[in-house]
Amino acid sequence: MSMKDSKFSNFDNMSLQGIDQDSELIPLLTPEDEEQMNSETLPETLPILPLRNTVLFPGVVIPITAGRDKSIRLIKDANNGSKVIGVVSQKDEETENPEVKDINTLGTVARILRVLQMPDGNTTVIIQGKKRFEIAEVLTKKPYITATVRETSEIRPEKNDKEFFAIIESIKELALKIIRDNPNIPSEASFAIKNIQSDSFLINFVSSNLNLDVKAKQELLEIGSLQERALATLKYMNVELQKLELKNDIQSKVRNDLDQQQREYFLHQQMKTIQEELGGVSYDEELEEMKEKAKKKKWGKKVKEHFAKELSKMQRMNPQVAEYSIQRNYLDLLLELPWKEYSKDKFDLKRAQRILDRDHYGLEDVKRRIVEYLAVLKLRNDMKSPILCLYGPPGVGKTSLGKSIAEALGREYVRMSLGGLRDEAEIRGHRKTYIGAMPGRIIQSLKKAGTSNPVFILDEIDKLSNSNQGDPSSAMLEVLDPEQNSDFHDNFLELGYDLSKVMFVATANNLSNIQPALRDRMEIIHVSGYTIEEKVEIAKKHLLPKQLTEHGLNPSHLKIGKPQLEKIVEGYTRESGVRSLEKQIAKMVRYAAKSIATEEEYDVKVSNDVIIEVLGAPKMERDKYENNEVAGVVTGLAWTSVGGDILFIESILSKGKGALSITGNLGKVMKESATIAMEYIKSNAERFGIDSEIFEKYNVHIHVPEGATPKDGPSAGITMLTSLVSLFTQKRIKKSLAMTGEITLRGKVLPVGGIKEKILAAKRARIKEIILCADNERDIKEIKESYLKGLTFHYVKEMSEVIDIALTDQNVKNAKDL
Repeated sequence: MSMKDSKFSNFDNMSLQGIDQDSELIPLLTPEDEEQMNSETLPETLPILPLRNTVLFPGVVIPITAGRDKSIRLIKDANNGSKVIGVVSQKDEETENPEVKDINTLGTVARILRVLQMPDGNTTVIIQGKKRFEIAEVLTKKPYITATVRETSEIRPEKNDKEFFAIIESIKELALKIIRDNPNIPSEASFAIKNIQSDSFLINFVSSNLNLDVKAKQELLEIGSLQERALATLKYMNVELQKLELKNDIQSKVRNDLDQQQREYFLHQQMKTIQEELGGVSYDEELEEMKEKAKKKKWGKKVKEHFAKELSKMQRMNPQVAEYSIQRNYLDLLLELPWKEYSKDKFDLKRAQRILDRDHYGLEDVKRRIVEYLAVLKLRNDMKSPILCLYGPPGVGKTSLGKSIAEALGREYVRMSLGGLRDEAEIRGHRKTYIGAMPGRIIQSLKKAGTSNPVFILDEIDKLSNSNQGDPSSAMLEVLDPEQNSDFHDNFLELGYDLSKVMFVATANNLSNIQPALRDRMEIIHVSGYTIEEKVEIAKKHLLPKQLTEHGLNPSHLKIGKPQLEKIVEGYTRESGVRSLEKQIAKMVRYAAKSIATEEEYDVKVSNDVIIEVLGAPKMERDKYENNEVAGVVTGLAWTSVGGDILFIESILSKGKGALSITGNLGKVMKESATIAMEYIKSNAERFGIDSEIFEKYNVHIHVPEGATPKDGPSAGITMLTSLVSLFTQKRIKKSLAMTGEITLRGKVLPVGGIKEKILAAKRARIKEIILCADNERDIKEIKESYLKGLTFHYVKEMSEVIDIALTDQNVKNAKDL
């Protein structure tokens, strides 16, 4: 059988382990084939093909993939010619373009059996080794290496050498054992070993397929004596067989009637042994690391003992069970929490005041309270942190105040949003018995902060909600009680944690939604809405520079004067805060940014016309005071979630039998106020100069405009009373007058809330005089005098006083004769 027609198995990765189950076993090299191969004459020169990661042995057939241009050209030239090439291995497989110094000098002459063009563009060539050779002299290096070669003689043992025969038998026996013990090698491979008749081919075949690196295989190829090569091959086979037996021995031990947990444990022990053999990290080392970290912690005796107990429990655990990871997370938490680690407070009160003034315009009460807290802390140095609750409408800077407080104190800043929180475990954590257990967000945030005395913002505390997972607002009671939070209990932590040094600052929009017990634990600081003047200053000092920076512009690109800012505030926003104002300013800045980017001309100094062009027609013109020519129309003052507003109470008479109708999307309390006012007037008709027969001849209809807006509350009581008296007497109401107050059936006027917002709304509407309950005078004294300029206040206790002040002697236009 000629070499050209011989077919050999394709062993892709040159290892006995890699024989594919689907490989086709084909006739192997016979002694006759070997004799014919040895008798062939070696060419004087050969093209030299360097192989990256394999060594070719005589008689062995291997596929190789040629990716380098040099190699592809060499193969094409040889395939078109003699089909004989010299194959050598590289010293370093990473070398991309090997020179003569990078390749071994001893290699194997190979014959190209077949060249295949693969779909990915690479060239795969199947070659068969013939005999060993040595490079004598390099002739050319381009386009590929060619060299003169000389045959390397091979020392063969005598025909009847008993020792060599024993070695060959041992190789066959070991090869069959390896095939049998290794599940990755198909059993059919044993037929190939049994059917190899040539001793030298058996040695080369086994050497080629051993699981060795290129260097070791090259050393085998370079051994000149066939007997010594056989001994070396046998040695490597012994090592591989021992590894297999050790592996199989371990596997047989852990396979015998073990349940899943024990099986995982033994597999882990096997992995641990391998890790230690390879120099990897074992679980024992991780435990030692934890012990070292624990020595540096500042925790007390109780926590120290608890940690030691939990660590010893972890040492006894099987690392593969689910509880192990929970225990590991628990110990990591104990180590990462900042036990008794506090940042040093800065007691420079003037600096603190500067920071607060820099970041927030107005809000004098809040700033004063923060500075007071700092002053007391400076004097005592051990004061428990207070629980402040900043309460006010959206967009007035409650949340951003927290950052300023943290900077003023020199503390870490932590923010926790409570909006929509329904699960109590979010606050207190889960018990460790649950899979996926974790600590509550209070403890997690402290771990993140790295100190035990940060400024902790509890955002939207009024948005906490109840569910079947518990009541988180009740869980907050312990957190926000200075008498209890020195030993806060987290279900996951299982230890008391001191929160008394944490400065909690809660924010809320609506106090009525906060649980009374929780509200009682906090010091409420009302953050009221801003006046127009304050909004203009905030826009000029904070909002405009911020938006210019965010849009990549500088102050020279856009200038908005105070009159224009005031126009934006009044015409395009209706709010207590400044969020909508910031959005409108952002639109103005985008107008400038677009003009700059498109290289269009634009007015750097914004005019009123530009504002209308960019923002459109004003949507919210100033609330207009209505004239007093019509009977029964009175101006009232109202509080809304976005600040103060004025509203008009209208009432008319129509022929009927004394029915009272009330419209305008009014709530129950507001309707009751109208009924009370009506009944009071009926019972005091003579005092107001009203004929009592009118009540039986006419129906009364009271309406509050803007019917789409829900309205409720008792503060429109005196307004409704005045409207009805004006209607029944057909007398004018005093010009530029507004009022607010609750009424009783006895004729008393009671105080109402939201006074500051209502006063600001009155000023916007050009109101000159305001009627209030006498008890509301204290609220007026808390408002800056500059805001009250041009206003006259009338403080009343009785309804009769309201009528005396509000009603004039002049008849209304087109007065009815009742």
